[in-house]
Amino acid sequence: MNYVRVLGEKLRKTKKSILLLGPRQTGKSTLVRSLKPELTINLADEAVFVDFLRDPALLTNTVGKHKTVFIDEVQRIPSLLNTVQALVDDGDGLKFYLTGSSARKLKRGKANLLPGRILAYDLGPLSLAELDDEFDLKKALCKGLLPGIYAENDRDTWTKLLRSYAVTYLKEEIQAEALTRNLEGFSRFFDVVVSNSGSFVDYTKFSSLAAIERMSARRYFDVLVDTLVLYPVEAFSRSKKTRLVQHPRFYLFDVGALNGALRNFEASADRVGNLLEHLVLQLILSGAKCRGDDVRVTNYRTEGGAEVDFIVERGADVFAIEVKASRKVLVNDLRGLKSFADFYGKKHTPLVFFLGERDQIIDDIQVLPLVKGIGKLGY
Repeated sequence: MNYVRVLGEKLRKTKKSILLLGPRQTGKSTLVRSLKPELTINLADEAVFVDFLRDPALLTNTVGKHKTVFIDEVQRIPSLLNTVQALVDDGDGLKFYLTGSSARKLKRGKANLLPGRILAYDLGPLSLAELDDEFDLKKALCKGLLPGIYAENDRDTWTKLLRSYAVTYLKEEIQAEALTRNLEGFSRFFDVVVSNSGSFVDYTKFSSLAAIERMSARRYFDVLVDTLVLYPVEAFSRSKKTRLVQHPRFYLFDVGALNGALRNFEASADRVGNLLEHLVLQLILSGAKCRGDDVRVTNYRTEGGAEVDFIVERGADVFAIEVKASRKVLVNDLRGLKSFADFYGKKHTPLVFFLGERDQIIDDIQVLPLVKGIGKLGY
């Protein structure tokens, strides 16, 4: 099934060239192909990659009179972005679509990530708006929302694809792009991080469990962030009146990819809370990315133990969101939201997302089913 991506219309209408970044399998290539570029250069093809690597002038000679050019996996040859810059500046109406899965590779290659006429966008897994009536919460908690996986109905097939995702990532993204020399140590670190996804960042713990140096743990964590696999949720901080815990949390970018790496596809009672948090975060981020919104997501936690899962800031709008993997919400469950209200002291919207089916209001705080909650944010 081909899902209509919200970002597609924005990319189609703009006259500027586009750099589209996102994790593997989020549908970047499919989206750009739907825009029908006149020329496609796929750097994932080894023969094509070698040709362009050997001849810096090949891109200029290949573009010719084409007006729309698609370069897939551009991070494999970062220097091409500089040539693209020159061609866009010189060409009359020339438009490039560039896709990549590693901002790190581009940075290391000293590429200009934002040439003068290029707009950068991120593409995540499917958003709630893109799924509409096709969204199924139980299905999403097990399979995640990568387009090809979510559309696959055969369980053996989609579980095998998700189990192989981590292996493919390590092989293609890390080894092939030479992002780290110690692939064995990185592999152990990856397993440790996956098993702790949703927790606070603790490099000492990570390094001990993965049997690597602490500095290596920090470096490997940055690799996972720069290759768009991990999303760190920093600590919210606006005042010194209350002492807050400043450690960030971190989340894998897709619930299905997390389940595949853990080889566990059941949203069992002991896992559903963590999975639901992951899903809420990815739906917020995917919804923002597909609209090109600038959103900041942080977490709130005091030394006294009061917590709010996500503080979402979008322009002047601030939402404090508590995620509850239950069908019933009690007054005591609102403790973190009330603490944040006292701490923040400004206008904001406190919300609870839960597994119930009907809206509720408890102590003037809206308690909403997941779909309505994400809709409240405009995503």
